[in-house]
Amino acid sequence: MGKAGLLDLERHFAFYGAYHSNPINILIHTLFVWPIFFTSLVLFHFTPALFQIPSGFDYGLVLNFGFVFTLIYALFYLCLDKKAGSLAALLCLLCWVGASVLANRLGFSLGWKVVLAAQLSCWTGQFIGHGVFEKRAPALLDNLVQAFLMAPFFVLLEALQTIFDYEPYPGFRASVSAKVETDIKEWKDKKQKKIS
Repeated sequence: MGKAGLLDLERHFAFYGAYHSNPINILIHTLFVWPIFFTSLVLFHFTPALFQIPSGFDYGLVLNFGFVFTLIYALFYLCLDKKAGSLAALLCLLCWVGASVLANRLGFSLGWKVVLAAQLSCWTGQFIGHGVFEKRAPALLDNLVQAFLMAPFFVLLEALQTIFDYEPYPGFRASVSAKVETDIKEWKDKKQKKIS
Protein backbone atom coordinates (compact mmCIF):
# COMPACT_ATOMS: atom_id res chain seq x y z
CA MET A 1 0.00 0.00 0.00
CA GLY A 2 1.05 3.60 0.52
CA LYS A 3 4.44 4.57 1.88
CA ALA A 4 5.27 7.42 4.21
CA GLY A 5 7.31 10.58 3.81
CA LEU A 6 9.44 11.09 0.75
CA LEU A 7 8.18 7.87 -0.87
CA ASP A 8 4.47 8.60 -0.36
CA LEU A 9 3.34 8.27 -3.98
CA GLU A 10 -0.25 9.06 -3.11
CA ARG A 11 0.71 12.38 -1.49
CA HIS A 12 3.07 13.32 -4.34
CA PHE A 13 0.55 12.38 -7.02
CA ALA A 14 -2.26 14.27 -5.25
CA PHE A 15 -0.06 17.37 -4.87
CA TYR A 16 0.83 17.31 -8.55
CA GLY A 17 -2.69 16.34 -9.60
CA ALA A 18 -4.20 19.33 -7.80
CA TYR A 19 -2.28 21.57 -10.20
CA HIS A 20 -3.12 19.46 -13.25
CA SER A 21 -6.83 18.71 -13.37
CA ASN A 22 -7.69 20.27 -16.72
CA PRO A 23 -7.50 17.67 -19.53
CA ILE A 24 -5.83 20.08 -21.99
CA ASN A 25 -3.22 21.09 -19.43
CA ILE A 26 -2.57 17.40 -18.69
CA LEU A 27 -2.14 16.75 -22.42
CA ILE A 28 0.25 19.71 -22.74
CA HIS A 29 2.33 18.35 -19.85
CA THR A 30 2.25 14.85 -21.31
CA LEU A 31 3.74 16.25 -24.52
CA PHE A 32 6.32 18.60 -22.97
CA VAL A 33 7.61 17.17 -19.65
CA TRP A 34 9.73 14.31 -21.01
CA PRO A 35 11.34 16.54 -23.69
CA ILE A 36 12.39 18.92 -20.88
CA PHE A 37 13.98 15.98 -19.06
CA PHE A 38 15.64 14.76 -22.26
CA THR A 39 17.03 18.14 -23.31
CA SER A 40 18.33 18.75 -19.77
CA LEU A 41 20.31 15.55 -20.18
CA VAL A 42 21.66 16.80 -23.52
CA LEU A 43 23.05 19.86 -21.72
CA PHE A 44 24.28 17.82 -18.74
CA HIS A 45 26.22 15.61 -21.16
CA PHE A 46 28.75 18.41 -21.45
CA THR A 47 29.60 18.36 -17.73
CA PRO A 48 32.94 16.78 -16.73
CA ALA A 49 33.15 13.03 -16.22
CA LEU A 50 32.96 11.84 -12.62
CA PHE A 51 34.14 8.34 -13.53
CA GLN A 52 35.91 6.99 -16.59
CA ILE A 53 34.37 4.18 -18.59
CA PRO A 54 37.10 1.88 -19.95
CA SER A 55 37.87 2.76 -23.57
CA GLY A 56 36.08 0.56 -26.03
CA PHE A 57 33.05 0.31 -23.72
CA ASP A 58 31.97 3.95 -23.53
CA TYR A 59 30.03 4.24 -26.83
CA GLY A 60 30.00 8.01 -26.33
CA LEU A 61 28.49 7.74 -22.85
CA VAL A 62 29.96 9.77 -20.02
CA LEU A 63 29.43 9.02 -16.33
CA ASN A 64 28.93 12.64 -15.37
CA PHE A 65 26.28 14.82 -13.73
CA GLY A 66 23.77 13.76 -16.42
CA PHE A 67 24.24 10.13 -15.42
CA VAL A 68 23.92 10.93 -11.69
CA PHE A 69 20.81 13.03 -12.41
CA THR A 70 19.31 10.12 -14.37
CA LEU A 71 20.20 7.63 -11.65
CA ILE A 72 18.57 9.75 -8.92
CA TYR A 73 15.34 10.04 -10.92
CA ALA A 74 15.34 6.34 -11.88
CA LEU A 75 15.95 5.12 -8.32
CA PHE A 76 13.38 7.50 -6.87
CA TYR A 77 10.75 6.25 -9.32
CA LEU A 78 11.61 2.62 -8.55
CA CYS A 79 11.13 3.32 -4.85
CA LEU A 80 7.75 4.98 -5.45
CA ASP A 81 6.25 2.04 -7.36
CA LYS A 82 7.89 -1.13 -8.64
CA LYS A 83 5.90 -1.55 -11.87
CA ALA A 84 5.44 2.00 -13.12
CA GLY A 85 8.74 2.96 -11.51
CA SER A 86 10.54 0.28 -13.54
CA LEU A 87 9.10 1.70 -16.74
CA ALA A 88 9.96 5.25 -15.67
CA ALA A 89 13.51 4.19 -14.73
CA LEU A 90 13.92 2.53 -18.13
CA LEU A 91 12.67 5.70 -19.85
CA CYS A 92 15.12 7.79 -17.80
CA LEU A 93 18.03 5.57 -18.83
CA LEU A 94 16.92 5.60 -22.48
CA CYS A 95 16.72 9.39 -22.32
CA TRP A 96 20.27 9.52 -20.92
CA VAL A 97 21.59 7.27 -23.70
CA GLY A 98 19.65 9.15 -26.41
CA ALA A 99 20.67 12.54 -25.04
CA SER A 100 24.31 11.43 -24.94
CA VAL A 101 24.18 10.29 -28.56
CA LEU A 102 22.49 13.51 -29.66
CA ALA A 103 24.92 15.67 -27.65
CA ASN A 104 27.89 13.87 -29.21
CA ARG A 105 26.51 14.52 -32.68
CA LEU A 106 25.58 18.14 -32.11
CA GLY A 107 28.56 19.22 -30.05
CA PHE A 108 28.31 21.92 -27.42
CA SER A 109 28.19 24.92 -29.79
CA LEU A 110 24.97 23.67 -31.44
CA GLY A 111 23.72 21.50 -28.57
CA TRP A 112 23.07 24.33 -26.13
CA LYS A 113 21.08 26.21 -28.80
CA VAL A 114 18.88 23.18 -29.47
CA VAL A 115 18.39 22.73 -25.72
CA LEU A 116 17.51 26.40 -25.27
CA ALA A 117 14.95 26.34 -28.10
CA ALA A 118 13.36 23.12 -26.85
CA GLN A 119 13.29 24.25 -23.22
CA LEU A 120 11.75 27.63 -24.10
CA SER A 121 9.09 25.98 -26.27
CA CYS A 122 8.23 23.32 -23.70
CA TRP A 123 8.15 25.69 -20.74
CA THR A 124 6.08 28.23 -22.67
CA GLY A 125 3.58 25.53 -23.57
CA GLN A 126 3.28 24.46 -19.96
CA PHE A 127 2.83 28.01 -18.67
CA ILE A 128 0.13 28.56 -21.29
CA GLY A 129 -1.48 25.32 -20.11
CA HIS A 130 -1.59 26.63 -16.56
CA GLY A 131 -2.61 30.20 -17.37
CA VAL A 132 -5.18 29.56 -20.08
CA PHE A 133 -6.60 26.13 -19.27
CA GLU A 134 -5.83 25.28 -15.64
CA LYS A 135 -6.14 28.88 -14.44
CA ARG A 136 -3.79 28.04 -11.58
CA ALA A 137 -0.11 28.76 -11.06
CA PRO A 138 2.22 25.82 -11.72
CA ALA A 139 3.14 23.43 -8.88
CA LEU A 140 6.77 24.52 -9.12
CA LEU A 141 5.87 27.86 -7.53
CA ASP A 142 4.79 26.04 -4.34
CA ASN A 143 7.31 23.19 -4.23
CA LEU A 144 10.08 23.40 -6.80
CA VAL A 145 11.87 20.14 -5.98
CA GLN A 146 8.71 18.07 -5.78
CA ALA A 147 7.37 19.55 -9.02
CA PHE A 148 10.59 18.86 -10.96
CA LEU A 149 11.13 15.41 -9.50
CA MET A 150 7.54 14.24 -9.90
CA ALA A 151 6.68 15.74 -13.31
CA PRO A 152 8.03 12.94 -15.54
CA PHE A 153 6.59 10.23 -13.29
CA PHE A 154 3.27 12.06 -12.99
CA VAL A 155 2.70 12.22 -16.75
CA LEU A 156 3.76 8.58 -17.17
CA LEU A 157 1.49 7.40 -14.35
CA GLU A 158 -1.35 9.55 -15.72
CA ALA A 159 -0.91 7.90 -19.15
CA LEU A 160 -0.78 4.41 -17.60
CA GLN A 161 -3.97 5.12 -15.65
CA THR A 162 -5.76 6.52 -18.69
CA ILE A 163 -4.67 3.91 -21.24
CA PHE A 164 -4.33 0.75 -19.11
CA ASP A 165 -6.40 1.63 -16.02
CA TYR A 166 -3.23 1.07 -13.97
CA GLU A 167 -3.19 1.59 -10.21
CA PRO A 168 -0.11 1.06 -8.03
CA TYR A 169 -2.48 -0.59 -5.54
CA PRO A 170 -6.27 -1.00 -5.24
CA GLY A 171 -8.00 2.23 -4.30
CA PHE A 172 -5.09 4.46 -5.32
CA ARG A 173 -7.03 6.43 -7.92
CA ALA A 174 -10.05 7.00 -5.64
CA SER A 175 -7.87 8.11 -2.74
CA VAL A 176 -5.82 10.47 -4.92
CA SER A 177 -8.95 11.89 -6.56
CA ALA A 178 -10.46 12.68 -3.16
CA LYS A 179 -7.24 14.44 -2.05
CA VAL A 180 -7.05 16.38 -5.32
CA GLU A 181 -10.67 17.53 -5.02
CA THR A 182 -10.08 18.63 -1.41
CA ASP A 183 -6.92 20.54 -2.38
CA ILE A 184 -8.62 22.26 -5.32
CA LYS A 185 -11.61 23.20 -3.14
CA GLU A 186 -9.29 24.66 -0.47
CA TRP A 187 -7.38 26.60 -3.13
CA LYS A 188 -10.63 27.98 -4.63
CA ASP A 189 -11.93 28.94 -1.17
CA LYS A 190 -8.65 30.72 -0.36
CA LYS A 191 -8.73 32.47 -3.73
CA GLN A 192 -12.34 33.57 -3.13
CA LYS A 193 -11.44 34.97 0.30
CA LYS A 194 -8.66 37.06 -1.26
CA ILE A 195 -11.13 38.50 -3.78
CA SER A 196 -13.77 39.32 -1.11
